[in-house]
Amino acid sequence: MTQAERRIFLIEYLLAEHPEWRKRPLPQTEAEQKYLLRSLVNVRESLPVSQEFLRIQDEYLIEENKARGITDIESLKPIENELYLWRGDITTLKVGAIVNAANSGMTGCWQPCHACIDNCIHTFAGIQLRAVCADIMEKQGHEEPTGQAKITRAFNLPCDYVIHTVGPIVGNHLTEEDCQLLASCYKSCLNAAKENKIDSIAFCCISTGVFHFPQEKAARIAVDTVRKWKAENESDIKVIFNVFGEKDEKIYREIFS
Repeated sequence: MTQAERRIFLIEYLLAEHPEWRKRPLPQTEAEQKYLLRSLVNVRESLPVSQEFLRIQDEYLIEENKARGITDIESLKPIENELYLWRGDITTLKVGAIVNAANSGMTGCWQPCHACIDNCIHTFAGIQLRAVCADIMEKQGHEEPTGQAKITRAFNLPCDYVIHTVGPIVGNHLTEEDCQLLASCYKSCLNAAKENKIDSIAFCCISTGVFHFPQEKAARIAVDTVRKWKAENESDIKVIFNVFGEKDEKIYREIFS
């Protein structure tokens, strides 16, 4: 099958799960089809699915992820001993684990085509990721506490694992508790990596988006916490601080300078 044929199969399968959507006409352009497919995946409950769907979805996502470009950590140069700064899409990193800034429900972003990292990770990993996360949360029986972490396979992403953590939501004023909880996110993720013998990890800028943690303070907490954890654990784990915007990159470069 071509990528176009795979995409149409996946769209028609997902539309057929909803009788009210079955007669919806398929968009003609590739961009519109990709938008619809991503939207259908984003709003899909964790339900049983055929093995044929999973096979074709995996084939499709592997090709799509390759086309987006994959960056291997081995091609990067450290900015400090075993610490890296890299600007780009974290879902394209070939690394031991990437960190997902999740919400307390831990099953991904349900807003169609939202630009948050939670949405991107679930989109390009495949529907298996939501299913695994939903199973974890059902067994846990309550929302994920802030500052902790859960680890899952990465499925179709180029990394091996995804470590999910819920960062603090900052109100009108940043508090010491917010800072402690953010540091706990980094420590919990590093502990999960250590427990699973992961030798490299990429952190996004946890809580600095819609959770409103001040960017510069968050970056300093991130770097200080990682340095301290590595020293205390005598760890040689490689850590990438992944940024997406110019402002965050500038902040981290100033910290490392």
